[in-house]
Amino acid sequence: MKRILALGALFASFALSAQSINPDMLQRIQGSFQRDDAATRAVQNILTTNADLRSNALNHAKAAATDHLFKYRTDVSGITDQERSGRCWLFTSTNQIRPLVMKKYNIPAFKFSNNYCYFWDIFEKANLFLENMKATSAAPWDDRAVVEYLKAPVADGGVWNLFYNVVEKYGIVPAEVMPETANSNNTSQMLGAINEYLRAAGYRIREAAAAPAKGKKAVAERAAALDKIKEDALCGVYRILALCLGEPPAQFTWRYTTRDGKIESLSSTPMEFWKGVRPADFGPDSYVMIMNDPTREYYKRYEIENYRNTYEGINWVYLNLPNEDIKAAALASIKAGEPMYASCDVGKQHNRSTGVMDVDMYDVQQLLGVDAKMDKKARILTRQSGSSHAMLLVACDTDASDVPTKWQFENSWGPSAGHNGYLTFTDEWFSEYMFRVVINRKFLDAKAIDALSSEPVKLPVWDYMF
Repeated sequence: MKRILALGALFASFALSAQSINPDMLQRIQGSFQRDDAATRAVQNILTTNADLRSNALNHAKAAATDHLFKYRTDVSGITDQERSGRCWLFTSTNQIRPLVMKKYNIPAFKFSNNYCYFWDIFEKANLFLENMKATSAAPWDDRAVVEYLKAPVADGGVWNLFYNVVEKYGIVPAEVMPETANSNNTSQMLGAINEYLRAAGYRIREAAAAPAKGKKAVAERAAALDKIKEDALCGVYRILALCLGEPPAQFTWRYTTRDGKIESLSSTPMEFWKGVRPADFGPDSYVMIMNDPTREYYKRYEIENYRNTYEGINWVYLNLPNEDIKAAALASIKAGEPMYASCDVGKQHNRSTGVMDVDMYDVQQLLGVDAKMDKKARILTRQSGSSHAMLLVACDTDASDVPTKWQFENSWGPSAGHNGYLTFTDEWFSEYMFRVVINRKFLDAKAIDALSSEPVKLPVWDYMF
């Protein structure tokens, strides 16, 4: 009883400490604005005329301070363009393998059909959503998992494990076999239509699951009814995708020209083609997602519940490591000629005209005369920062002691973006805004390898980091 009273007094003290904006407080706040200060008037004149805070806060010394020359660089194969879609994870994954295909077939250029993989990715995500609706049908509408699933039944974002899941199940084809379409290059309206359709199907599943069923026969009939709703919904999703993206081929013939001018022809299935170009050690047994998440304990593995596309596929699993360990492994990979799937908070301190990212590129806070500085942990917990874009990590420059000074991404925003399609970023920017790298485990040190044997900590689907 005493404990209850103490808690009540504590809550009462919190309530008493709360206050509205009263006249005295407002007078103090207004008095803090030094409107007669010349510097304040100058900034106010600029910002009431020009709304582009970033350009006004550009550090011109930093804008020209970083070049695009690198001591260590992996083979690259030309810039791709994901257009107006969120398929960066897919382009990055295929871009990593393109040089191997060019070498195998002795061709000067090559692109995979990201449209083909995207078709099956969305189709499989639709199935996973409907299965999640069945699995959570007894939970209330405001259950956190139900709310999260209904936010976006399918989306075109993803990570490396989704690429692994889809190509291992459906294979892959050259770009010429299933080219991009208007809706693969600009996905928002198609996804909007699919999500509206899936939410309606999810509602029907929950309503049917709530119907009373007594006895084994009635229970079995209800389960069959749920399966029928799901299959009918998948027929509709397939129809939308086929109309907007084209229908994926079961077999194809691909004609190509070799470097010495010969015209060759290959007849195959998507799975046969994938097996022919698949890297020998491709897969989660060799490749590990490492991540810098200072909100959680390092040298531990984490798994995000239900973060996959195929129902039977692997979830997003990562090993959390300090930045220093990630940088050492990434440099070793680049020196060995192996580019890496990586993702970051690309919008932070990014000078789009020069293709350079530097932690001091813009100082909007100084321009506005306020202080909002946070470290990486605080930015993550307050949702101010998080991974937003995947690219291929292809190069690193080092100082005289071979310590990294800057790095480079091969991007998928076309050759006119950044520096001829590439983004260069300082080592300090790496520490603050790089989040994930998928790397061959042979480049990790003994401590990281040992941590890979631990059972992953399960994180919920609504976790703040994802």
